[in-house]
Amino acid sequence: MTDPDKRSVTSSASSSTPSAPTRSGISRPVLWLLLVSSAAGSTATAGNGAGFAVEAAFGAATLGCATALIIQHYRNRRR
Repeated sequence: MTDPDKRSVTSSASSSTPSAPTRSGISRPVLWLLLVSSAAGSTATAGNGAGFAVEAAFGAATLGCATALIIQHYRNRRR
């Protein structure tokens, strides 16, 4: 036999807690900002002879942000 009071306590406790912002909701804008910034930095350093290491660092950051956004998209998409 189930206890109706116990069931109502668990459902009311779970519905009364506010939902915390998800990690993906916070990190997605940061990743987009970093992606745009690193792509702009890569473009700016490509023609002015800033050095291969600087260009490679901006390129790696751009690639890393794009990869993280793609992975996040496929993990959080609705099926």
